Amino acid sequence: MGSGVPLRFVLEPGRTVDEAVAGGMKAAGCIGGFVAFKGGTCEPFRYVMPAGSTDPLHAAWYSETYEPAGPVDVTRACAIVGIRDGKPFLHCHGVWRTADGLKAGHMLAPQTIVAEPIEVTGIGFADATFEAMPDAETNFTLFEPVHKALGDGGAAHPRMLLAKVRPNEDIDFAIEEICRRHGFAAANVYGIGSLNEVRFTDGRAIDSYATEVLIRSGRVSRIGGELRSRLEIDVVDMDGAIHSGELVRGDNPVCVTFELVIEAAD
Repeated sequence: MGSGVPLRFVLEPGRTVDEAVAGGMKAAGCIGGFVAFKGGTCEPFRYVMPAGSTDPLHAAWYSETYEPAGPVDVTRACAIVGIRDGKPFLHCHGVWRTADGLKAGHMLAPQTIVAEPIEVTGIGFADATFEAMPDAETNFTLFEPVHKALGDGGAAHPRMLLAKVRPNEDIDFAIEEICRRHGFAAANVYGIGSLNEVRFTDGRAIDSYATEVLIRSGRVSRIGGELRSRLEIDVVDMDGAIHSGELVRGDNPVCVTFELVIEAAD
C-alpha cells in the first residue's frame, strides 16, 4: 500500500522520454508510479516487440530494435515508473503510428526523444516505487513493488497500491485477490505486462506465447457479492500484429510479469 497522488505534467521537447518523465515525477515529489499519454510526437523513436528466446534460460526475449524513420505519433502508451541501479527507470508499452503504419511494443525510453510538448497523467507515490531486481524464476531483471517511506507527495490518497503478478497466474484472478486482500470493494486498474497467449470475450484467440500488453481500461466491481475484474487491453504478438479487446476472466496467464497500480474506487 502506498500514498498515491494524481499526476499531470508536460514532457518537454528535446529530452529523452525517461528523462522527461523522471523530471515530472521529481517535481511532483514522487519516486514511482505510472503515467499514461495519448497523442504526442517523438523523433527519433526506438522500440522492440516480443520474440522467442535465443537461449534456454528465458521463456521469451525481445526482437531487434526498430528505428522508424521520421516522427512517430504516440497513439497511447503507459509507463510504469521506478528505479534501476539507483536511477529513475521506465517500463513503457504502447501503440504508435509510424510512416509504415500502426505499430506496438516496448518503447526504449532512453533512446526516444520528445519532439513536441506531451501532456501526461497518472498516479505517483512519494513513499513507494517499483525497483528493478534480479528474478530467479524468470532470469530477468524485473520491477518489484517496494516501500521507501521517502518524500512528501502533498495531499495523498492512501487507497492506492503497487503490485506485481508473477508468471502463470491468471491476470484477472490475481487482481481480484489483491483487491480482496486489501479490502477494495471496487477499483480502477492501470498497468502493463505480458501474457502467455490471449483469449478475448468475443472468441478471438492469440496463439503467441509471448506478448506485450497495455491495459486500456481496467475495473474491479462487486457482482453478485463477488469481486470481478474486467480488463480491456491492447496487445502485440510475436508477429507484430496488434489486437484489442476484453480479456476472458480465468484464461489469460501472465508470461513473464505484469506490473499494476490499483486505485480503490469504493
